[in-house]
Amino acid sequence: MLWLLALLVSVGALGLGFIALAATLWEGIGMWGLNKTIGWAWDITNFVWWVGIGHAGTLISAVLLLFRQKWRMAINRAAEAMTIFAVICAAMFPIIHMGRPWLGAYWALPLPNTFGSLWVNFNSPLLWDVFAISTYFSVSLVFWYIALIPDFATIRDRATGLRKTIYSALAFGWDGAAKTWSRFETVSLILAGLATPLVLSVHTIVSFDFATSVIPGWHTTIFPPYFVAGAIFSGFAMVLTLMIVTRKVFKLEDYITIGHIELMNIVIIITGSIVGIAYITEFFIAWYSGVAAEQYAFVNRAFGPYWWAYWSMMTCNVISPQLFWIKKIRTSIVLTFILSLIVNIGMWFERFVIIVTSLHRDFLPSSWAMFYPTWADVGVYLFTFGLFFTLFFLFAKFFPVINMFEIKSIIKSSSTKESK
Repeated sequence: MLWLLALLVSVGALGLGFIALAATLWEGIGMWGLNKTIGWAWDITNFVWWVGIGHAGTLISAVLLLFRQKWRMAINRAAEAMTIFAVICAAMFPIIHMGRPWLGAYWALPLPNTFGSLWVNFNSPLLWDVFAISTYFSVSLVFWYIALIPDFATIRDRATGLRKTIYSALAFGWDGAAKTWSRFETVSLILAGLATPLVLSVHTIVSFDFATSVIPGWHTTIFPPYFVAGAIFSGFAMVLTLMIVTRKVFKLEDYITIGHIELMNIVIIITGSIVGIAYITEFFIAWYSGVAAEQYAFVNRAFGPYWWAYWSMMTCNVISPQLFWIKKIRTSIVLTFILSLIVNIGMWFERFVIIVTSLHRDFLPSSWAMFYPTWADVGVYLFTFGLFFTLFFLFAKFFPVINMFEIKSIIKSSSTKESK
């Protein structure tokens, strides 16, 4: 019943958001609140935010697998699915931003064309995004699906009728033989090795959209590590949000334990502290540079017209995670859920502050402007939320949300230790 209610809410958001998306595609991006000075705003803010949300899946699945961290096993399946759905939502925004994507979306791809020897600009960070996001999505999708095959076979062996036919096709003829398991382990390790550099590369390349420009507030070398830490920070917060809901709806308290939640909160403390140091470092670099425009950009962030966004970002991202130092809060389901939502809100504000406050004050005062979102801006963002949660709830219902074959290995090893 709870699952059906949650699905209806997400489908409702998807439907309402689709109205804004259809209006945007029909009328063009003039429906948004962009102007001559602020050419990027909610669209790119949401793009970077969704890419960041997808970062935790790769970290939990690949990096922690290579380091043989067993606590990942209860949450890695959902984190991997979250990565795929978040990247789908992120990829929408650059496509929509083209205005008429059916006329020119393929121009972003390095493909030979019928219009002569015209190629994409390989020096553009926006093209690097295409390579990074498509690679990230492809590797994450294969890694996620390969890990599902043993569980599909388990369901196949217990299902009947149409369900058995569907899961038989999904299981790819898995027979559970020792040779099959050996190849499975080899492929998993190879994919984990391929996916691990993506944790660093994907959001580093996204940060180049800004860092390679000459706009004050963007032209800084700290962006790559800063963006990567922020992505892991927001990604883990979203995993916590989803896993706490999943834990309650599907009654998985015995599998997603307080210990798992506490370990994830510790990661949030570390990455939140790194993000806080990055904020302070940005101000120091601006002051030390002696460049008046750079100094003004950061003072304007904190005390200009968008001061409320900056201080919301600082409160949510720097101050709130420090509450997890208190064990009682770190192990509280309700407080963890609330703080994970606060972190996600703060990370959205971070992207908004970086993009909009750096653009709304140009070198010429005559070009200064303000950005005000329209109903279409909000509606398209709502559409991505509806899409993300609809896909996640359908996944949680029809696919094994807990990695069954890995959980069995933990139960077996723990029971062996108890018997001894």
